[in-house]
Amino acid sequence: MSEISGDGAPVDPGPLVTLESVEIPVIGTASTMEAFIYGSFTLLALLALALHFLSLKTKSQITSANNPHFKKFQYSFFLVYFMALFSDWLQGPYVYKLYEHYGYASNQIALLYVVGFASSVIFGTTTGPLADRFGRKKMALCFCIMYSFCCLTKLSSSFFWLFMGRVFGGISTSMLFSTFESWYVYEHTETHDFPSEWLSVTFSKATFWNGVLAINAGVFSNIFAETLAFGPVAPFMLAIPFLIMAGLIISQTWRENYGNQAIDLRKSCMEGLRSILFKDSILFLGVVQSLFEANMYIFVFQWTPVLGPGHPPLGMVFASFMVCIMIGSSIYSMLFSKKYSAEQLLLMAVGMAIVAMSLCIYSTSGNHLYLSFLAFLILEVGVGMYFPAIGYLRSQRGGNQNDKGGISWLSVG
Repeated sequence: MSEISGDGAPVDPGPLVTLESVEIPVIGTASTMEAFIYGSFTLLALLALALHFLSLKTKSQITSANNPHFKKFQYSFFLVYFMALFSDWLQGPYVYKLYEHYGYASNQIALLYVVGFASSVIFGTTTGPLADRFGRKKMALCFCIMYSFCCLTKLSSSFFWLFMGRVFGGISTSMLFSTFESWYVYEHTETHDFPSEWLSVTFSKATFWNGVLAINAGVFSNIFAETLAFGPVAPFMLAIPFLIMAGLIISQTWRENYGNQAIDLRKSCMEGLRSILFKDSILFLGVVQSLFEANMYIFVFQWTPVLGPGHPPLGMVFASFMVCIMIGSSIYSMLFSKKYSAEQLLLMAVGMAIVAMSLCIYSTSGNHLYLSFLAFLILEVGVGMYFPAIGYLRSQRGGNQNDKGGISWLSVG
């Protein structure tokens, strides 16, 4: 039967099409997931702000905030450290996507990830002694140069250059999470002689603002890669100017400090290895760090393909994860001020990771995307508690070594 148009003329309905030949799309799946992500981000951001203001009222936070010399010193460290972190976070949401964009299969992408992690492990024990001997300021400058090179390798789709980028990226990451921290601990305790409990204040604040930076990095990477259609390589190029600025500020404002310069690299590595193996407190802390961060690396590799079927905005998913880290950091500050030990808070963080991964066992087997997303959020809250706790405990264990503040060789995860 013909349909009737608005002017009364019959309209040819065209050729008949059977239902079997029509692929009916699932309406609203992607848009519903996107709305859920944005809604979750908004609620989590409000919660993070509320907890942050509560954490600012703790005793150690108030005492340190009233010391202008400490605030100035802390600012000089954060200015550089946050630029370095921001450059790192810009790349986070699109590493997997970039390799996928270049046409690599999941097993090849997995190999590239493993190369980066292995590079961090292998060279992680050498970055500390090298920084001790040649200077932590010089090593921080090397980080800026090396990580910029790593970003430039992403311009090529060649597996060789991507492989080399992961090698240098692993080395750079071990520098970022060891050399900068070592420089700060030495200056805090040796040069300025600030109270050791204020270290926890700095690590907690760094974790919170690290989350803020990561949220903005996720939004910016999303805008440049998708909204402006520059593609998944855009966030890597955007990171380079921040690395250059960080290097310039380091060269002009940081003073050089060293560890034990008398021993050679081989001897230092062997002493570090003996300390890890035969000092129980360091061994157990290293085991906890390695296992927890191994879990984190599995998450880093898997979250994009797990949530991929829902076509979520990757930058906003990443931003939601970072808000959860901020929440975890604020929870750590409040509980630490209530006399919970760093060891107890680290145990809580590990417990949350166990719960999150247990949920993932169920959710990923049945493709429950929303439950997987919730599990990832729980994990990131645990991560937010983990970083200040492990940073404080490393500073305490490292303080027992000949090199006061020379804790970077512990960062092998």
